[in-house]
Amino acid sequence: MAQKRDYYEVLGVDKNATEDQIKKAYRTIAIKYHPDRNPGNKEAEEKFKEAAEAYDVLHDPQKRQQYDTFGFSGGGGAGFDPFGGTSMNMDDIFSMFGDIFGGHAGFGGFGGGAGKRGPKVHRGSDLRLKVRLSLQEIATGVTKKFKVRKDLTCSHCHGSGAESGSTNEQCPTCHGSGVITHTTQSIFGMMQTQGVCPTCNGEGSIIKNKCPHCGGTGVEKGEEVVEIKIPAGVAEGMIVNVPGKGNAGYHKGVNGDIQVFVEEEENETFVRDDNNLIYNLLLDFPTAALGGDVEIPTIEGTRLKVKMDPGTQPGRTLRLRGKGLPSVKGYGSGKGDLIVNVSVYIPKTLTKEEKTAIEQFRQSDNFKGDAATKQSIFQKFKNYFN
Repeated sequence: MAQKRDYYEVLGVDKNATEDQIKKAYRTIAIKYHPDRNPGNKEAEEKFKEAAEAYDVLHDPQKRQQYDTFGFSGGGGAGFDPFGGTSMNMDDIFSMFGDIFGGHAGFGGFGGGAGKRGPKVHRGSDLRLKVRLSLQEIATGVTKKFKVRKDLTCSHCHGSGAESGSTNEQCPTCHGSGVITHTTQSIFGMMQTQGVCPTCNGEGSIIKNKCPHCGGTGVEKGEEVVEIKIPAGVAEGMIVNVPGKGNAGYHKGVNGDIQVFVEEEENETFVRDDNNLIYNLLLDFPTAALGGDVEIPTIEGTRLKVKMDPGTQPGRTLRLRGKGLPSVKGYGSGKGDLIVNVSVYIPKTLTKEEKTAIEQFRQSDNFKGDAATKQSIFQKFKNYFN
């Protein structure tokens, strides 16, 4: 399977391109590689599809944000789908030309796919939720339950919008196609343009006797408990997309999605740095001087025993491989590390006996530090500001 090209590269725009620049670039490529202008040319057809897929993602602010964040690896299991289920076929592509060419449904003058459009299927709107997660939940993944108020399929007419026992009638204007077609002269020759039928609003049928419960829409307000699985490794600002759990579509249409915006709680023990965790170990002076075993907490709740060398200096860093956070499924690989920064605790108050003992240490050259140690500390100080 060929590796996908970057969407910005496909359209020939930079990552700061405006929506108009993206639309203009796609229009140029679509005209050049349209199948009706390149009959039998498989390479042109693939370039046409490639450009359509790139435009489908980059012209949508939410899909574009997810692509900029995750690239092609953002999708995957556990309901995490940053592209909202993008799957392009030729009918989808031709239907996009209404946006690109000011209402024209396609290149009908070339004998293209404009006539393939059928009755409109309503899609319910998306819902947006926020979820606040602890580091422990992020480390393992978690399933959250939400009580969501949303549009549900009408319980009286089961989504049809028609009164019980009544049937829909074929639209007399579009004869069930959902569209009306006009033929006009253009620079490409005769072009067929399609628009939504004004009589049936693109559905191909009209409701003679509307359901009194929903007013003919096929949906009603209600509540639903939704379980949403949050994959391990997510971070502040990420969006988990849950297909089909949003508002119901009118007249047995397609349900929208739910986008769950992730917020991250601060942790009292660890600081997160991407997939790494940082822990500040406060070492007592005797252990720093003499060495000994210490226990390091982990995000899983266990504690690791680590042997500290005699003469451990403040500022030393230990790296425990694979003890950090996992990568989001489908993006990145492996787990981060647990980075331990060593600090040495100096007591603020001392007893008389403790002061006497430390005064004796003060007289020892061994407690004054040699030139190499002082130079090492100075170099770390310089590096901190570089």
